[in-house]
Amino acid sequence: MDQVILESWHDFFLGVSGGAAALTGLGFVAMSIHLKAILDRPVLMNRAKGVLTNLTAVFVRCSLALMGGQSYQAVAIELFLICAIAVTLGAVNFLRVIKAPGPVPRSSLYRFLGGLLCFLVEMAGAAVLFNGSPWGLYLAASAMVASFYFIVSGAWLLLIGVTHDEETRRQGRRR
Repeated sequence: MDQVILESWHDFFLGVSGGAAALTGLGFVAMSIHLKAILDRPVLMNRAKGVLTNLTAVFVRCSLALMGGQSYQAVAIELFLICAIAVTLGAVNFLRVIKAPGPVPRSSLYRFLGGLLCFLVEMAGAAVLFNGSPWGLYLAASAMVASFYFIVSGAWLLLIGVTHDEETRRQGRRR
């Protein structure tokens, strides 16, 4: 595989990294505004960590892939390692939610498993790329884009949870 193929992915990685950076900033501001409500519930705290971790991981993976003069093996290793780190952090955070008192929403489990699947597919794509097939980039990129569903839905569910908690508190004060 030659450098031309990697260079043809420049705009993809640039666009996705810019989108991830913008969403990370917006998420950080929104979470900062509602920090108390997020910190009060392990499920919301896990969602907040997941959203920020996963968006940051997308940004880092794309930024590393944009570095010039790399071999396809270097890009594959970067994709694989950052995904492995994100999977580990996500699993540790999800285990904390499972151990916390109260039920774990089924949607949280499905979102965790779906996001995990996206990371595993991306890691498989990185392995295919490492072995010299440009199809690994298509597999990894498709999984990365698919992961945005789980990231954005997590951000939306976080906002719904925060709003629900804040509304419940307001109603409790009115009584």
